[in-house]
Amino acid sequence: MPPTLSPTGHVDTFTRDHLPPPEQWPELVLDPPAPRYPDRINCAEELLDGTIATHGADRPCLVGEHESLTYGALRDRADRVARVLVEDTGLVPGQRVLLRGPNSPWTAACWLGILRAGGVVVTVLPVLRTDELAAVMRSARVTHALCDARFLDDLAAAAAVMASTPHVIAYGGAGSEDLTARAAARPAGFAPVRVAADDACMIAYTSGTTGTPKGCVHFHRDVLAVADTYSAHVLRPTPDDVFTGSPPFGFTFGLGGLLIFPLRAGASSVLLERPHPGALLGAVAEHGVSVLFTAPTAYRAMLGRLDGHDLSRLRRCVSAGEHLPAATWHAWHEATGLRMLDGIGATEMLHIFVSSTDEHTRPGSTGRPVPGFEAVVLDDDGRPVPDGRPGHLAVRGPVGCRYLDDDRQRDYVRDGWNLTGDTYVRDADGYLWYRARSDDMIVTAGYNVAPAEVEEALLTSPDVEETAVVGVPDPDRGQVVRAYVVLRDGLTPDEDRAERLREYVRSRISPYKTPRSIEFRPVLPRTATGKLQRFRLR
Repeated sequence: MPPTLSPTGHVDTFTRDHLPPPEQWPELVLDPPAPRYPDRINCAEELLDGTIATHGADRPCLVGEHESLTYGALRDRADRVARVLVEDTGLVPGQRVLLRGPNSPWTAACWLGILRAGGVVVTVLPVLRTDELAAVMRSARVTHALCDARFLDDLAAAAAVMASTPHVIAYGGAGSEDLTARAAARPAGFAPVRVAADDACMIAYTSGTTGTPKGCVHFHRDVLAVADTYSAHVLRPTPDDVFTGSPPFGFTFGLGGLLIFPLRAGASSVLLERPHPGALLGAVAEHGVSVLFTAPTAYRAMLGRLDGHDLSRLRRCVSAGEHLPAATWHAWHEATGLRMLDGIGATEMLHIFVSSTDEHTRPGSTGRPVPGFEAVVLDDDGRPVPDGRPGHLAVRGPVGCRYLDDDRQRDYVRDGWNLTGDTYVRDADGYLWYRARSDDMIVTAGYNVAPAEVEEALLTSPDVEETAVVGVPDPDRGQVVRAYVVLRDGLTPDEDRAERLREYVRSRISPYKTPRSIEFRPVLPRTATGKLQRFRLR
């Protein structure tokens, strides 16, 4: 059973009132090295004031495309944002504030300012459109919104159809009503609102790889816990580290890797609004980046552009968001000498819970549980399977899934374990090997085929830029294996090339796993965060 919640520090208790019933909560692992926190905290105060007390206010903190901020300047801006929310709009602790904008110092200051004011931040991707924004606003009962002025139109249209119109403020624009002007006119300083450690500080929405996004509620203690487990024990950052990467703040992979983790360590972060592979390499060289967060597809794209870029400061290359093929790991290592850290996380769990480390890396394996977390592989009845046999990945740790008013909580949490929806195999040494999303496993003529294994084989071909493998219905075999392939530039997609690829796969893995059909595509369907949408291909 989950622990009893502390008395709330929120005035507006909507989020706590719509948590799952206690019997559907995951079991939390709070034994060392999982950290413990005071009963009353504000995670933004810990990330700013706590870090400043240790490392000083004058340290570099955020580098944007148009400005850079020290820790002191970021705290000052966040305090002024909090003042505007409380003094101008009447925000009370617990109200939900939607945040929409690209990764930038202003977006970061808004995120921290909302939390310092006691609000619950609902960070969304800038690419969401009116109907998608309206769905999130209705789900979270959003009362306020801060939005980059360049992305205001869709948000304003979504706000207009709400039963109760949220208070919307733009930032980064012109005029006296813009947040930049209003914040500048406010006095310095703001006392962060300390609430219960288990009060909500954010509602993060899943990226929709399997359909309708779900709102995941995370507490103030959760934000600190992922920094004090994964970041502290796997990344091991120092104050001299410089972070950058491609995932947006609306994707918890990016929120942790580009804001929470560097702030917790007293390090700095380079925030890119358009983080394409060329921009990432440029930032690494220009700013002496040492910690890089992005997805496997971006690492593959960067491989052909490394010439002329100084990567000498780079020491950490983190890959997550989708499975990291062994072929990509080896290609990156051969080209750079750097060993990528693979990891799997989930919006439901806030960040990465299984990862490779400096000491424990096997290309193709996701790694082992992050210190503070436990992971097992279970059968359909919830019983552990022997090593070497595929099953459902189940995890627990100091954080866990709490969907906002969503019946799917019963599917994600069973017997206290968080079921990630992934099929894995654990080997005798405790390493976990990805096989497929559980609903992606292909059963053809009685054989189980893991899409990841077929994709690994295809990606070793010099002809293949990207690929996705799915099962499609077949009257004789139940399902057959189909591969969608993006060819490298200049290659012709035709049946001869498809047959050559099939022969190539047959030479590397069992013939029954070979795709019966190969369909060439110019691009593969992905979410705005870069995750592959296999359900669209199916």
